[in-house]
Amino acid sequence: MIQTVNVSKIYKTGMIALDDINIQVQAGEFVFLTGASGAGKSTLIRLLFREELPSAGKIFIAGRNIDRLSSKQRLILRRNIGIIFQDFRLLEKSSVFNNVAFAMKALEKPWVEIKRRVPEVLEKMGLSGREKELVQHLSGGEQQRVAVARAVVNKPHIVFADEPTGDLDPQTSWGLMQVFKQINLEGTTVVMATHDKEIVNLMQNRVLVLDKGRLIKDEAKGGWAL
Repeated sequence: MIQTVNVSKIYKTGMIALDDINIQVQAGEFVFLTGASGAGKSTLIRLLFREELPSAGKIFIAGRNIDRLSSKQRLILRRNIGIIFQDFRLLEKSSVFNNVAFAMKALEKPWVEIKRRVPEVLEKMGLSGREKELVQHLSGGEQQRVAVARAVVNKPHIVFADEPTGDLDPQTSWGLMQVFKQINLEGTTVVMATHDKEIVNLMQNRVLVLDKGRLIKDEAKGGWAL
């Protein structure tokens, strides 16, 4: 489903963020991107959901070269992708419900479907009954769960997560990982960038290890491999 072919990313400063990356991720996989700070994890995530373009190489999702998509095709692609950022990127002065509903409104889903679907997803995230609360009044872990709910409310085929547990305590992080595990069990492909060694070791999913922009290891069922 996801394939990179000789992908490199070099910024205008001359910094080589990624160097000749070749990976394949099949539909339904749960894959960790690991490595030290600056290894290229976040850059690769941004390339995969087309927030940035590679300097060289090609990226395919569902057999399509995403660099060559028309505006309409890019919109269709984004409809099938959920994105979770480390800094949440929530509407802090808006309610939990409105934050999650925002993703459905962007796709012009009917209001009757929004009213049904949002509470369903919030219940899965352990946030049932919190719909009217302002996001800015929630804890960090709760805000991240809202971000996950927003990413999966449209039932995407793929979820990309960039350091989703980066600012959370271990207990909250592990609880959030159970949410991701359930999402994956329901058929969604998950690609997650993380530096959390404990989570990687406990989950025992496929691990791609980056070091200074290069892919140095691909473990089918690995732990922290640095």
